[in-house]
Amino acid sequence: MKKLTKAQIKSLVKDYILILLGTFIMSVGYVVFVSPLKLAPGGVYGIAIILHHIFNFPIGLSGLCLDLPLLLIGTLWLGPKFGAKTVVGVFGLSGFISLVEHFYGYEPLISDPSATFILALFGAVLIGLGLGLIFKTRATSGGTDIIAMIIGKYVKHIPIGTLLVFVDSIVVLGSLAAFGDWTIPLYSWLVIYVTGIVVDRVIAGGRSGKAVMIISDKTEEIKDRILNDLERGGTFIKGEGMYNHTEKKIIYTTVSRKELPKLIYYVHEIDPNAFLSVLEASEVLGNGFASLKEKAEE
Repeated sequence: MKKLTKAQIKSLVKDYILILLGTFIMSVGYVVFVSPLKLAPGGVYGIAIILHHIFNFPIGLSGLCLDLPLLLIGTLWLGPKFGAKTVVGVFGLSGFISLVEHFYGYEPLISDPSATFILALFGAVLIGLGLGLIFKTRATSGGTDIIAMIIGKYVKHIPIGTLLVFVDSIVVLGSLAAFGDWTIPLYSWLVIYVTGIVVDRVIAGGRSGKAVMIISDKTEEIKDRILNDLERGGTFIKGEGMYNHTEKKIIYTTVSRKELPKLIYYVHEIDPNAFLSVLEASEVLGNGFASLKEKAEE
């Protein structure tokens, strides 16, 4: 067995701390915010919440009982790709949910029905934050992810993300059948949507930025302002005008959100007829931004 270095041990400890922190945050989102509203935002814990409100089953234990067979089936069908981190995540989430259930109970944080939207939103943010921390360690959330992966093994023309939405939507519609209230699946889909946004933000961290393509007849002057005033780099891309077939030098550069207004001002000052295309860069790694090495080692 290969001996781990100090750096590898430190990285593993950090990963397991993030998994436990993530599962704790998720447990608060599920028990304190989502479950009292009877929302079932997909996954095994969506099913566990339905079972809790119908049969009074504990959410944490129900989720674990649903997760373990899925892990076993997933290992048999897909191979042992889930690893110790996912196992820790599964038991950690179930354990923390059980603890929050024991010490907090099942009462809504705010009993006013008009607070449903804000409670669902807070729950979604907490679940997304916790799930994002788990994903940063390259672990998976288990549960319905495994079902989607198994289906995807045989239905290869449908993306896994689409299959996951389909599987989770079945759980959401199950809450409609269980409770007969259309507002419940609508709020549940809202939770799923917001959770996905928060997960993406957590994984990207503060590394988002703006990718800008600039087409101008004064590319050298614009280049000087980017290099000297913004202290950013860029790349020249050779292009050709569609109308008159003249050669064009296109500037491709990446800037932070706060630098974008400055860049637009500089370009307009130099060439009011320039053309800019601004794209959302969900994550920017490399010189001048977040470390590519650190991201690869996360």
